[in-house]
Amino acid sequence: MSERKVWTDEAFMALPEDGYRYEIVDGELIAVGNSGALHGYVCSTLMILLGGYIRTQKLGVVLDSSTAFKMKSGNKRSPDIAFFSKERLQGITELPTGFLNGAPDLAVEVLSPGNTVEEIHDKLVEYFENETRLGWVIHPGEHYVLVYRSAEEPDRLLKSVDTLDGEEVIPGFKLPVTELFQKLSF
Repeated sequence: MSERKVWTDEAFMALPEDGYRYEIVDGELIAVGNSGALHGYVCSTLMILLGGYIRTQKLGVVLDSSTAFKMKSGNKRSPDIAFFSKERLQGITELPTGFLNGAPDLAVEVLSPGNTVEEIHDKLVEYFENETRLGWVIHPGEHYVLVYRSAEEPDRLLKSVDTLDGEEVIPGFKLPVTELFQKLSF
């Protein structure tokens, strides 16, 4: 039986800039890879709309997929978009150059062609075990969002005609789902 590698924060942050994002899962370095234009467009659109709302309302911080979070297990996970509430950042006036402990209050995963159901499920389980209160799994190709309040099963399926709601995690945030899946029109 091989011994599980323990990654220090310094070693993880010192990985070369090789065009990939990484997570640490059970001591193994996992290349998350690049996701393509549609994935990036959906992430950017949500980041702009959600981030603008959170910033103007002073609710906390929004972080992108280059941010890893330290889980209780020692894993380092990186959701596509993350929201950390101001309540959980009390006493911090500047974000650390390293990692925040625990999962974000809101964890957003935008599905890529290479994602598996098991991979996304495992991430959700770990997020909710580490203080996540709300999860959104967005399927760009099929134009729907799964909303999770726990990792067991989605609370609801939102289609393009529905509205994404920040609930008590991001009070007052509402976004028509169709905004995430706009066709280009220049």
